Amino acid sequence: MILFTVLFFALININAQTEEFTAPDYKTIEKNVADKNSVLFFDKLFDRYAKSDTTMTLEEKRHLYYGYSFQDEYSPYSRSEAEKKLRELLQKDDGTKDDLKKIIEYTDEILKTYPFSIRIKEYRIYSFRELGMIAEAEKESVQGEIIIDAILSTGNGTDKETCFYVINTSNEYEVLSLLGFEFGGSQSLIDGRYDYLALADNPYQIKGFYFDVSRCLDSMKF
Repeated sequence: MILFTVLFFALININAQTEEFTAPDYKTIEKNVADKNSVLFFDKLFDRYAKSDTTMTLEEKRHLYYGYSFQDEYSPYSRSEAEKKLRELLQKDDGTKDDLKKIIEYTDEILKTYPFSIRIKEYRIYSFRELGMIAEAEKESVQGEIIIDAILSTGNGTDKETCFYVINTSNEYEVLSLLGFEFGGSQSLIDGRYDYLALADNPYQIKGFYFDVSRCLDSMKF
């Protein structure tokens, strides 16, 4: 299996996260991202994200990430055919430069289905760096930080009142990994809106994390 040694902790400024958590106001976000005259209009935010704009405020990052769930293309349970190809490629014992180029190609397709996957960003950062494409790697790093800042601004995950808010269940497992925890093998839906993921034994004796997945569930009502 291709060994990915990138520690995403080293590529993002985790310590810059505020300790003041704020749940996303979905009604306000939906209104703002639909307003073409607003700086929070989704298309404007996504263009800045695509350009890896380091000047985006936390409010803008939150509107970008959570605002995506109000776009027509939002489909949190869709999967790309490129994901299967990527999984097969990652099983190789020895990766070549051509393999790294294929990883970039496959992940590019995956991000068209869901543009806010932290793990996919990790793969791209590693591949670009190994190919000597440092500027491209840095752009991916900035985009990854934007996603992470938005999610971690909503809570610490330790209870329902301070849960993490995500718009795709893949981000749940990415957050666990990002924070240095391992999945304990048990997942439960609580109160029809929270995913509870049990954690493996850890030094902090945290039993599990709560994630609000209401936007994912709402998408299945239509």
